[in-house]
Amino acid sequence: MVHSQHGLHVLVCGGASDAHTWNLVCLQLLLEEAGHRVTNLGPCVPEELLARECLTRVPDAVVIGSVNGHGYQDGLRAVRRLRREPSLTAVPVALGGKLGVAGVRDAAAADALRAAGCTAVFDDGDLDAFRAWVDDLAGHGARTPATADRAARTGVATDRAALTRATAGAPTGRSRA
Repeated sequence: MVHSQHGLHVLVCGGASDAHTWNLVCLQLLLEEAGHRVTNLGPCVPEELLARECLTRVPDAVVIGSVNGHGYQDGLRAVRRLRREPSLTAVPVALGGKLGVAGVRDAAAADALRAAGCTAVFDDGDLDAFRAWVDDLAGHGARTPATADRAARTGVATDRAALTRATAGAPTGRSRA
């Protein structure tokens, strides 16, 4: 496990109705291998607990994973709760995994999540886009034509200010974040 004093502190959790854990362990390992510190709250995290932990731990970013297909409902409640706290309005929040039970990408759901305050939405599939998002947050994302193209295709902004402002209009990213 690689640790960095300069890495982000990322809070990882599952949605309130999602009891899956391996996705959260994989996210934790992926983030730690990239040099970030991770607080993994585990599965089935109610919105009030998530807000309380964010206020206490002051993370640089929050990542909510969904395997059960209720990511849209769980994520919407969670991000709305976080955004009600003045000190959490600028904390980047990513939601990824299955947004719905139909098993298809849902651009309208991703747009609604961004409009509610999600900084990034990764709807099943592209871990490269998630890694690029985290790298950009950490301030060391590669600014190559390939990453710029991937950012344009997935709606992942390429600078921290844009990431914290991105709340609507971009196409959904695809990741199992």
